[in-house]
Amino acid sequence: MRNGPLTVLQTTHAGHGAGSTQSIFSLSLYLARRGHRILVACRPDSLLSRWVERAAGSGLTPVPLDFSRLGSLARDLERTIATRRVDVVNSHDSRDRRALTWLRWCGRLPQALVVTRRTMPLTSPPEVLAVGLTADRTIAVSEAVARALRRRGHPPGRVRVVHNGIDVARVDATPTGAELAAAREALGDLGQRPLVVVVSRRKDQHVLLAHLPQVTMPVAVALVGIDPDPQLRALEARLPPRHRVVYVPFTERPLAFYHLAVAAALPTRIEGFSQALLEAMALGVPVIASASGGNPELVADGRTGLLVPTRRPSMWADALDRLLRDPVLRRTLGEAGRQLVRERFTLEQVSERTEAVYRDALARRRLLREEARR
Repeated sequence: MRNGPLTVLQTTHAGHGAGSTQSIFSLSLYLARRGHRILVACRPDSLLSRWVERAAGSGLTPVPLDFSRLGSLARDLERTIATRRVDVVNSHDSRDRRALTWLRWCGRLPQALVVTRRTMPLTSPPEVLAVGLTADRTIAVSEAVARALRRRGHPPGRVRVVHNGIDVARVDATPTGAELAAAREALGDLGQRPLVVVVSRRKDQHVLLAHLPQVTMPVAVALVGIDPDPQLRALEARLPPRHRVVYVPFTERPLAFYHLAVAAALPTRIEGFSQALLEAMALGVPVIASASGGNPELVADGRTGLLVPTRRPSMWADALDRLLRDPVLRRTLGEAGRQLVRERFTLEQVSERTEAVYRDALARRRLLREEARR
């Protein structure tokens, strides 16, 4: 057990079209490749469930659960953990971590519990403290998330930072002709406008659109992963004719859009450590991001991308104009970002560091059991 394969239960009540879903799935695949038995508990109608089922033979086992009621969820989790002989439970979202916290408080979860926090915490300090005291270890996907957790009362000694990473082989797989054709069809006729993509669920895209009128260079902005809402439509209506905004509903294969873009942007202010930025940078696409959350840990302003201060959102226009006017800068930033991600943020590294956290959590459980027997 100390050095051998582990049985790990990954849990999330989300599993929808988001970067976190890709992160959980890719991490699970790489842990399985390291020889571990990986169970993935999620809603049977979720995107994550479909991906796990498609990956038959990869070492992943789907565990469909009903997350609608905490009481029944806790019982189902307890039964799954016992019958599947789980060594470590890794919770990735709020509903499952609440059910697991309840099990631990009731003395019904003797196994090691690891909680992963993927976004800047919005939960109340009492809940952060309660979960932090319950979990053996908490993985924060960036130093920014770790600092925010500590500010809200999380025990500092139980937090470990493991940045997200990318599956290089997945990113390097050339999009098929059909995928590129579908992306072009979704974008429509952009004329001669260069394309900037924002691949994200609804996360502050309005900040970018609000300052797009000040961008002097004509540009097309593709918001990939969302449908328009009244706020976005109102901002779009104020744009001068030289600009174009395109909305692309969620797609399981967004990488084709990066192959058509001159830059990628991410205006969100709550990002833990962006999967979308990692993917764009790995492909050599220059990025512009808000200087908040974990973004500055990935994007060094002027070296591996451009950062826009959150207190000066008007600088989005300056950053976009700067990139659009300077192909040498785009190439320099793109190459530097590509090298950085491929050297420091791969799934091989992430899975190794995550396994170390799991074994650390198991060691804590063993120590507590030994102390209880004395």
